[in-house]
Amino acid sequence: MSILEMKVPSPGESITEVEIATWLVKDGDYVQKDQPIAEVDSDKATLELPAEESGIITLKAEEGEVVQVGQVVCLIDMAAAKPEGAAPAPKQEEAPKAAEPAKVEAPKPAPAAAQSYATGSPSPAAKKILDEKGINASQVSGSGRDGRISKSDAELAAVPAMGGSSLTATGARSTTTTKLSVLRRKIAQRLVSVKNETAMLTTFNEVDMSEIFRLRKQYKEEFGQKHGVGLGFMSFFTKAVTRALQMYPDVNASIDGDFKINYDFCDISIAVSGPKGLMVPVLRNAENMSFANVEGNIKDLAIKVRDGKITVDEMTGGTFTITNGGTFGSMLSTPIINPPQSAILGMHNIIQRPVAVDGQVVIRPMMYVAMSYDHRIIDGKESVGFLVAVKEGIDNPVEILLGGDERKGLGL
Repeated sequence: MSILEMKVPSPGESITEVEIATWLVKDGDYVQKDQPIAEVDSDKATLELPAEESGIITLKAEEGEVVQVGQVVCLIDMAAAKPEGAAPAPKQEEAPKAAEPAKVEAPKPAPAAAQSYATGSPSPAAKKILDEKGINASQVSGSGRDGRISKSDAELAAVPAMGGSSLTATGARSTTTTKLSVLRRKIAQRLVSVKNETAMLTTFNEVDMSEIFRLRKQYKEEFGQKHGVGLGFMSFFTKAVTRALQMYPDVNASIDGDFKINYDFCDISIAVSGPKGLMVPVLRNAENMSFANVEGNIKDLAIKVRDGKITVDEMTGGTFTITNGGTFGSMLSTPIINPPQSAILGMHNIIQRPVAVDGQVVIRPMMYVAMSYDHRIIDGKESVGFLVAVKEGIDNPVEILLGGDERKGLGL
């Protein structure tokens, strides 16, 4: 036989282990070359593992198991012939599924008619609880299969017996324990380390979105027709941030031991919510991008995150992060720094609020913005100045972000 050992490939630099999140095939299935056979979680992303050759597969790792990069996770018998008229994995899955109901359907009708919830037998754990509390099993309604009394059923029945109110014994009280994915565990570690290892502070301000609303309303259709993407808020905030970073270079820096590293480029991490959690793909050299470039790149990266096709390289690096909690309705928050970066800008929802303008109370679309920063490298004066610079760009985008010519600035 010609057996291929499939080993875990390296998803990226510094990653030494992954977790088998889901097997997409079963042991003994026939797989085609390049067919996705598993989803694996690393501490940076979820990736698909494709079959390296065609043949019968033998799995060597369980779902949820953490495996080392280079470890054998399955074998593929390349000499095995493809079953006639059968698709790789799906049709072989259907045979046992069709057979299972036939085995359980025949004996099922008789017990169902003979047993009620009141006469269901208790599980060993439930019986122990009922015996300890002196409760007759026939007085307990079982929620398990065929009226089986589960441990939680017995616990609920024991509440009134212990002197509690009968009202407290109603309603579901089950719990579910699920192992966190490698990605979620890594995020948790990083967030805790940020709180413990940085001198994080947050400063706040508010921006008036009136001019951006006007520009989007006036040029949205023309912008979309010419550039093939919508004119959104993120391009304005990205341009305002890159301008502010060039004005306050220490915000665009990081700490490495006793050294400060300043970057002469603005790689902006954009927080995007995906099926596996929050991802932060990076816009490289965002300071040189046009509004259309920013919108187009964000759209492409968001699609990759949604489809689970974002690569580790596309999320590595970044000198500053923008996150928009406003899409979920957040009015105000203190975002956590994305290490090894030194600062992050949090956007929030836009609300029509009364504000004073030239001595008059007017209604304007307002947004609170928050900047969390590492006080070890960024002083209060710089953090406040940076956020004010962002505010200037959003409040007056035509003069500050579009060079005084809104059509030319938008590439129209």
